[in-house]
Amino acid sequence: MKTQHRYGFVIDVDRCNGCGSCMIACAVENNVPAAAAGVNERTGITWLRVERAGNGRSAYFPMLCQQCGEHTPCVSVCPQNAVEADAKTGIVAQVPERCLGCRYCMAACPYHARSFNWRDPEYPGGLRKALNPDVSPRMRGVVEKCNFCHGRLHNAEAKAAAAGKTEIDPADYVPACVEACPSLALTFGDLADPSSAVAKKARQPEAFRLLESLGTEPKVYYRSAREWVREMCRSGKKEVAHA
Repeated sequence: MKTQHRYGFVIDVDRCNGCGSCMIACAVENNVPAAAAGVNERTGITWLRVERAGNGRSAYFPMLCQQCGEHTPCVSVCPQNAVEADAKTGIVAQVPERCLGCRYCMAACPYHARSFNWRDPEYPGGLRKALNPDVSPRMRGVVEKCNFCHGRLHNAEAKAAAAGKTEIDPADYVPACVEACPSLALTFGDLADPSSAVAKKARQPEAFRLLESLGTEPKVYYRSAREWVREMCRSGKKEVAHA
């Protein structure tokens, strides 16, 4: 189905300093529980992580669900229809109530952008009182991932409906990671709107997408003026020789 909108990101790698503010904001906004003792990258939960890459000099990549637009691997393999590509927004959403925990989607994702809940979520101390009421915590035995802060999209849609409008104000829909970034490295918006800031940046020659040769047409773009960074992403290697 042709989408009405194509929400996406342009992430400026040259601006990102790896501070991790986006990771914290994402976890707080989406009720991601604190890590239990002894967890690692494979057993912990994160919707957004900042990867360091390079050789000598460094580049930092905020990594999240790339929101594939064509032949979406996770949608193709899920036997429960627990992964849906919304025709109106272009957002690939996860439906935990349908997930049976087979983890086929995790195996199919070329960006390793999904986490599995190995245990029931725990919010010690006063953290439970600080949970975001617009986002439901996920139960043990299901997969979860970034959904472009769907709770914020729903709030923007409700605000527009209350005002008798059929379209949301773009200023009302800004993901938590974008708000938290101190270096303004993240730009979010509608890629289907050629006049939007995100669409203009995505068309710049220094913009690129990860593993473009796969043909998944991700809606997350990266940008760098450094050729070795772009080459690293084209080759899929974490370390390349610097010019």
